[in-house]
Amino acid sequence: MNIGLYFGSFNPIHIGHLIIANYITQNYNINELWFVVSPQNPFKASSSLLNENHRLQLINLAIEGENKLRGSNIEFKLPKPSYTIDTLAYLKEKYPQHRFSIIMGSDSFQNIHKWKNYQAILTNYPICIYNRPGFPITNIYDADITIMDAPLLQISSTEIRKLIKEKKSIRYLVPDIVKEEIENNHYYHSSLENPTQE
Repeated sequence: MNIGLYFGSFNPIHIGHLIIANYITQNYNINELWFVVSPQNPFKASSSLLNENHRLQLINLAIEGENKLRGSNIEFKLPKPSYTIDTLAYLKEKYPQHRFSIIMGSDSFQNIHKWKNYQAILTNYPICIYNRPGFPITNIYDADITIMDAPLLQISSTEIRKLIKEKKSIRYLVPDIVKEEIENNHYYHSSLENPTQE
């Protein structure tokens, strides 16, 4: 199978992530898209991260019933912080029958030279890039890339966490079932209420 890997903290997953994922599955040559939850992103502080198992649970709730979408805990078993090249090596060994592509925004592609062993990623894996305003794509690496104009919403997980702490509504920014799970468990209200976070 052709698998698209959508890496991220998903802290929490929101409608913007889901719109991109849905667009990619319909317009890019993959059989499934996996949301690969990063327990600890090397480029982000871990202090605001909800526990990875809770973040994965929110993804699974959000995509329930979607045949082409799947949450993945593959990085939970790997050393932290999570480096994409290490995850790809593990996946290649664990699932030799699959072909993997990487899904990322044009902002991430602009910074890919900062990634660990980025040349190996560009040489060995196709990359599906969705445009983000202000981050034009120039394929200076002669990599195997596909550029897609997926619908983008100006929603961020950071803004959602801020709204929650301010006791403001996040309705329409996340699926209703995700909103209910966050509210029922008091996620993101304060760091003290998330004793199991990273």
